[in-house]
Amino acid sequence: MVALPSLDAIRLAAARLEGVLRHTPLVPLHTWDEGTSDVLLKLETLQPVRSFKIRGVFFAVASLSPEARQAGVSTVSAGNTAQALAWAARHFGVAARSLMPDSAPVSKRQAVEAYGGTPVLVPVDELFRYLREKGWESEPWSFVHPWIDRAVMTGHGSLGLEILEDAPDVESVFVPVGGGGLLAGVGAAVKALKPRVKIYAVEPEGCPSLAAALAAGRPVTVPCKTLCDGVAVPYITEEMFPLLRSLVDEMVTVSEDAVKAAMRRLALENKLVAEGAGALSVAAALQVPAAARGRSVCIVSGGNVDPDKLVSILQ
Repeated sequence: MVALPSLDAIRLAAARLEGVLRHTPLVPLHTWDEGTSDVLLKLETLQPVRSFKIRGVFFAVASLSPEARQAGVSTVSAGNTAQALAWAARHFGVAARSLMPDSAPVSKRQAVEAYGGTPVLVPVDELFRYLREKGWESEPWSFVHPWIDRAVMTGHGSLGLEILEDAPDVESVFVPVGGGGLLAGVGAAVKALKPRVKIYAVEPEGCPSLAAALAAGRPVTVPCKTLCDGVAVPYITEEMFPLLRSLVDEMVTVSEDAVKAAMRRLALENKLVAEGAGALSVAAALQVPAAARGRSVCIVSGGNVDPDKLVSILQ
C-alpha cells in the first residue's frame, strides 16, 4: 500500500535537498498590458537537469543505504527521470542505468549519457510490460520507481513548499500529470498547509490517463500519442489512483495545438524554453477563466526538448 508523504517527511526532504538543488523562482507570465499577470511560472527548467525530476530522484537515491546505492541505481524513463538518476548517481559515485523507449528524443538520450548514465532503449510496449511485471525485482540494481516510490513523491513535495513560501496568496496550482508522482508530492504539501488552494491536474488530450481513470472510477489504459513525451504514460497505476483522486480539485485536458501555442508564448514572450510537458500547465491556465482559478501558479516542469521540434513549433 502506497501512502501520500506526510508534511514532516516533505520538510525533511526539502532540508536534505537544500544546497544541492535550486529553490526555483516564480516569475509572472508575460502580458502586454500594464497590469501584473495573475499567472506565476514555477521554473523547474532551472534545475541542474532542467526538470523537476531531480527533486524526487535525488532524494530517493540519497535515502538508499550505502550498500544499495553501491549496487547501482536504475529506473524507467522517457528521458527526464533518466537524466535526474544519472546526475544523482554521479553525485554519489555510483552507476546508473535507465530503460527508455526507443522513441525517446535524441537530445534526452544524449543528456543521460553526458551525465554519466547508461540509456537502454526498448520498445514502448516492452517498457510498460517491465513496469507492470516488476521486472526490476529479478535484477541486482536498486530500482527507483518514477511514480510509486514514496521517497520520489516526498522529494517532489519540496516544490509545493516553495510555492507556498514564495506565493502565500496563491489560489490554485496547475500540475502536469504523467505517472502522478509530481501531483502526489506537490498536492500533499499544498493540501496539508493550505487545503483551500485548488489543485488542477493537467494532461494532453492525446494521453488522458488520469482523466479517463477519474471518469471510470478506476485505472484504465488509454491510447497515448502526444508531443508531451514527458507525461506520455497510458495508465495510472492501482497504487497511485486513490492518492491522485484525493488531491485533484479539477481535471483539465489541453489540445496539442494549445500546448504548442503555450510553448511559443513562453519562448517568445517570457524567453523561456519549455518542452511539451513543461508547457502543459500554462496551456491549461490560459483556458480556465481567471475568475475560476484566481491567482495561479503553473509548474513549468521541464525544458528538455529536441531543437528540431522546438524550431518547428516556433515556426
